[in-house]
Parts: sequence; structure tokens; C-alpha cells
Amino acid sequence: MSAGGELVVGLVLLVGLFGVVVQVLPGGLLILGAIAVWAVVTGTGWGWAVLAVAVVATAVAGVAKYVIASHHLRGAGVPSSTLVWGGLAGVVGFFVIPVVGLPVGFILAVYLAELARLRSQSAAWTSTVAALRATGITILVELAGALIAVGAWLLVVLLT
Repeated sequence: MSAGGELVVGLVLLVGLFGVVVQVLPGGLLILGAIAVWAVVTGTGWGWAVLAVAVVATAVAGVAKYVIASHHLRGAGVPSSTLVWGGLAGVVGFFVIPVVGLPVGFILAVYLAELARLRSQSAAWTSTVAALRATGITILVELAGALIAVGAWLLVVLLT
């Protein structure tokens, strides 16, 4: 692949990392797609090896983030239905309040759902904090998988 092509792939990988952190873009899929295109175009053994590393890292991170977050939420006593309400309100908030609507909608809905369920403001806030921690954990786990994939690509590009 030409240097210009690798630059474009690198820029897509940066956008993908941004998407993993901000959770607006499907960052992991962008990274995986960019590396797959790069591997197909280069057609080398190293390209396919990097693609294999990226697939495994993305898949493991994708499963691990849900397992770890679920374990964390179960330990805090937060039901899955609360997260569903938070997710739905986050999507609505994304369109109603530009830029900050997603987190505002998520936090507000989780708090209100837990307040309705627990009938205690302090318990509802404790559950909301647990949900926010679980969300942060999922972002960190997905970011770790994405960084492994990008790191493998960068290492091969620099060494070949």
C-alpha cells in the first residue's frame, strides 16, 4: 500500500479511537474495517496477521466489556431494565440536546428509573454512580482492544 493509503488508514484508525472514547461512532468497527481494507490491499502475511490480531482483540474486548460491566452492575444491584431506560433516554437526549444530550439523558433516566424503583434519592444516586462506573469500564475495555489492534497495525507499518 502506498504511503498515502497508509495515511488514510491511520486517520480512520484515529477516528475509530475517538469513537471508542466518545461512544458516538462505532469505533471498534471502524478500526476493524480499516485494518481489514489495509490487509486486503497489502495482501502480505503480516497484513493478515495484523487483521487476525485486530479481530481477536476486538472480539475479546466486545465480550469482556459486557461480562465485566454486568458483573459490576449485578454487584451494585442495578437491574438491566434501568440501563435500557438509560440507553433509550440517551439516544433521545442525543437528538434533543446537541453534544451533551447522550450523557445527560442516560444519567437522568438511570437516576429516575432507580428513584422510582428504590424510592430513595441516596440509593438512586448510588445506583446511578454504579451505572456510570460500569459505562466507564466498558469504554476502557473497548479502548484496550482497539489500542491493541491499532498498535499491531502501527508496529507492522513502521517495521515494513
